[in-house]
Amino acid sequence: MKKILDEYKEFALKGNVMDMAIGIVIGGAFATIASSLVANIIAPIIGLLSSGVDTVDLFLVLKEGAVGTPYLSLDQANKDGAVTLSYGLFINSVFSFLIVSWITFILIKAINRINRKEERDIFNKTKDCPMCFSEIHKKAMICPNCTSKIETIT
Repeated sequence: MKKILDEYKEFALKGNVMDMAIGIVIGGAFATIASSLVANIIAPIIGLLSSGVDTVDLFLVLKEGAVGTPYLSLDQANKDGAVTLSYGLFINSVFSFLIVSWITFILIKAINRINRKEERDIFNKTKDCPMCFSEIHKKAMICPNCTSKIETIT
């Protein structure tokens, strides 16, 4: 049992798992911000452009509720017990997904650009020794591995 707990501890505390956990927490918080952006800014603008209808109130009544009167809002239909197809909420969810995925794409693209720059910087600081083919600093005149003189060879 102790061996299993030690293996789990090693797994859980590795950098990748911790990075993933942090990413999930930040992603959840960001999804909340994106949902708020859609519900409080984008949806009202779309509603204003589309004859004043709020996207949340875009729905179809599949089965009327107890009262059965025409419903002016999704909230009113839900309170009456009507069965609805809430496509306005689906549209909001699609907008939220598009915003989150777009910003995630931009962030990952920026991170990849930084990583590639770091790789280029490391590559530009070294060269291969022509005698032993080990990686050495690009300004080295003597290879620290095979002690050959680089300045006379290249």
